[in-house]
Formats: sequence, C-alpha cells, structure tokens
Amino acid sequence: MINNEIISKGQEYIMNTYNRFPIAMVKGKGSYVWDADGKEYLDFLGGIAVCVLGHCNDALQARLKEQAADLWHISNLYWIKPQVELAEKLVKVSGLGKAFFCNSGAEANEAAIKLTRKYFYRRQEANKNEIIVFNDSFHGRTLATVTATGQRKYQEGFDPLPQGFVYANYNDIASVKKLITKNTAAVMLEAVQGEGGIHPADHKFIQELRSICDRENLLLIFDEVQCGIGRTGTFFACQAYGIRPDIVTMAKGLGGGFPIGAMLATDEAATGFAPGDHASTFGGNPLAMAVANTLVDTVTAPQFMESIKELGIYLQESLKQIVDSRIIDVRGKGLMLGVEMNTEVKELVQICLQKGLLLGAAGPKVVRFVPPLNINKPEIDQAAAIFKDALQEWQ
Repeated sequence: MINNEIISKGQEYIMNTYNRFPIAMVKGKGSYVWDADGKEYLDFLGGIAVCVLGHCNDALQARLKEQAADLWHISNLYWIKPQVELAEKLVKVSGLGKAFFCNSGAEANEAAIKLTRKYFYRRQEANKNEIIVFNDSFHGRTLATVTATGQRKYQEGFDPLPQGFVYANYNDIASVKKLITKNTAAVMLEAVQGEGGIHPADHKFIQELRSICDRENLLLIFDEVQCGIGRTGTFFACQAYGIRPDIVTMAKGLGGGFPIGAMLATDEAATGFAPGDHASTFGGNPLAMAVANTLVDTVTAPQFMESIKELGIYLQESLKQIVDSRIIDVRGKGLMLGVEMNTEVKELVQICLQKGLLLGAAGPKVVRFVPPLNINKPEIDQAAAIFKDALQEWQ
C-alpha cells in the first residue's frame, strides 16, 4: 500500500510533533480529498478551518498561476501591488485603519502583542504591558502566543514563559474586572473559542468588554484566526456583536490554503509601530496576496455570506436531529460547530475517518465541524449520515 510506504518514510525523517492519522493525502478537489491508495474522503475539517473555498478552488488556482508567472517574491523594501489591494479591502470590510501582513496566525497574534506594548511605550506608558487573556483560549505556538493561550497543556515544558499575561474566565466579565491594574494594556480573545471547545462569546460580554476597554484606556484585540473570514456568518466574527475592536488578527481561511497571516488595527493603535519595529520577510508576498484578494472578493459577496448563515443552520439542525445519549450539546456559529460528548472523542473521530469523513477534535470531548464555506446541502446530508453511522459503531 502506497499509504504505508509514505507513512514509514515520514516516521523515519520527520519530527514527531503531530499525532497523525495513518493516511497520506495526495489530492483534493472541492469538499473531497483522496489518499495515496485512492480512497475518497468528505472533508469537514478543511485543513482546520483553512480551505474555506474547498480544495484547489478554480478561481484561486487560476489567480495563483497568473501571479506565479509574474512575481513570487520581492521583499517589503518595495511596495507590492496586490498587497496594497488586499490591505484596502480588509480595511474597508473591517472599518479599521491599517494592515500588517505575515505568514500565520501565531505570527499575527505575536504582532498584535508587540503592537500593544509598543503603542503604550510610545505614549510614555511603558508600565502598561500586561494583556488579559482567557482560560481555554488558543493563540498560537510561539513562546509569547503559547503563553497567551489559556491552556497549560500547550505550555508544559517550555518554562520560563514570557511575562505579561493574566487569565480571566471566558464570558465572565467580573473575572476581567478583577484583573485590571495600572499595568493592564489590553484584553485579547477569540469571538468563538476554537481549540477550547467551540464556545461563542455572549453578546453582552463583548459589549461590556468594549465599554471597559474604552473606560480604562485599554486596547481590545480579537483573534479571528479560526473564526474569521466568513466562518461564522459575518466576515469577522466580532462584527456580529456590533462593536469595533482596536486590533484584529487573522490567518487560516484568508489564503484558502495558501500560507498567510494578517493584523489590522485602528489608525490610532497602528501608530505604535514605526519602521524597524516589526517585520516579516515573506509576509505580504505577491503569491499569498493574489490568492487572498480573490478569496476576499468571493467571501464578501452578500449572497455568499447569506449562504454561510443558511448552511450553518442546516448543518446545526442536521446534527441536532441525531439522537445519542452521549451527546451533551451542539453549538457554534455559522459553519464553525462543535458536538460535545460526555466522553473523549478520539476514537469517534477515527471511526469517521475509516468511514470516509474527516473531522477533528476541539478539546478532548468535542468533535469539530469546519467544512468549506461553499459546502452544499447534499454534502452536509452525507456528513451527518456518516457521523450518525459512526456513533452507532462507537462503543
């Protein structure tokens, strides 16, 4: 079996940093992928909320090939036309002021942390260097972003961790207020916690956070790496709460599968950075920018955004109709949903894989559904049927 040959070589030459499934994917189109032995899978994990227009989308593929024939890399020492075009689109859709481009979500969140500290440093308030983050959050794998992540399992073994982060309880405004001191600079959160179990923020909680940040002169940072780019039914998840953050980070879906990261900030917050304060060699490269421009044009179309809401409701209802005593909850927003079970779901995800459905876990007891945003109802029906069948087999 070709799968086994690839796996064997991989185990010999690649560092053991992932609990990989025992298959090697070699092809993808739309909502489906195929392994090296030719088996077909319906993909409701999407590269972990990355492939928002499915695999090898025709429009993204055509734009990438077009740009690849013109210019791959030139450095940010020069102005890059598709970078300027994407910055304009993101600024306009967000209502913020300036963009910074990098290559991943961790880099985007690292940039947000650095911008926050430098902003107050330039205001002669260098003491304001502490950021309130939340238990069960996830913000990345760099030393700073893994410290911002409110889950000790990701931090273990990397001590000493950087200082400057304190942890509140999600959707608990009182726990936030208790942590505010003269050193507090910002509050940073996901509008929907991803790795923490697909938990959306309460509307009142977000409204009160914005009011507190305004009153206390704090920056409000939204990490939209997983929940942004249309995933929850608005281009940015925070837009559903009727507030404007000071900083927004994104990655994953913005490139539709091509590596990219970005940070947006208000014009005021953006004054924290001056030339030399931060940089990224490959950030904003022509290839990533070209793909992201086409993706943003597609996702921001009003009819596309409405379809996400409709399909999200359809998927959620399809999952809620499945009767199983081990299901505790089906929750989420748009096409970012989690099914919480009363026991660990690792084996259940494995059974789904064997039956041809790719899913992932979001914490030990939650199955994550993050399909392409252009999924269709027959594919949702197929996924729900496989999941139901897998539950019946799961002991």
